Amino acid sequence: MNVPIDSLTLSHFLLTGAVLFVLGLVGFVTRRNLIVMFLCTEMMFQGVVVSMVAFSRFHLNVTGQTFVIFALTIAAAEAALALGLVVLLYRRKRTLDAEAWASMQG
Repeated sequence: MNVPIDSLTLSHFLLTGAVLFVLGLVGFVTRRNLIVMFLCTEMMFQGVVVSMVAFSRFHLNVTGQTFVIFALTIAAAEAALALGLVVLLYRRKRTLDAEAWASMQG
């Protein structure tokens, strides 16, 4: 069933953003693998981005869309740093289980 783009309302996009955010939140809470947790936080971030673009389009203001471009750029830099941190943690304990890093020792 093809739905024309004109028939989609703000609530459709907000629902999509909310579903992405909730799926990411559930994945982050239930999984213990650091890489999966990282991907779940990115999914939550994308849910927020979808909502921001939807509100920006609804109000016919490109400021929100411009902000999303900057936020995605910062998220890409954050992803590179987080991946480097995950690799460093894996080299130290040979595991990506978050429970292994629960107790911080000096």
